[in-house]
Amino acid sequence: MFTHLSALVGFLIPLGSIIAPLIMWQVKKAESPFIDEQGKEALNFQITVLIAVIVCIILSFVLIGLLLLPIVGIGALVLTIIAGIKANEGVSYRYPMTLRLIS
Repeated sequence: MFTHLSALVGFLIPLGSIIAPLIMWQVKKAESPFIDEQGKEALNFQITVLIAVIVCIILSFVLIGLLLLPIVGIGALVLTIIAGIKANEGVSYRYPMTLRLIS
């Protein structure tokens, strides 16, 4: 659960959405396969969100990025909270539309 929710630090600290879950995952992954799996899932999602934000910033030069950026931010917030709740219930959560870079 905390691996998912630690990503919310990114709303306060630049790149905190990747650094916080990475640290949590590295510290806790040996405790259980579930934590290892969910840590990878959280990191993959946050990397995907970072890529989407970079694309939105680039597209802001043609104004569409300015419309998409809040959607990406709100979507990331909602999905991160849902993932934290599901993980707290012991349910394995997979984020939709996520690049699986860490396996």
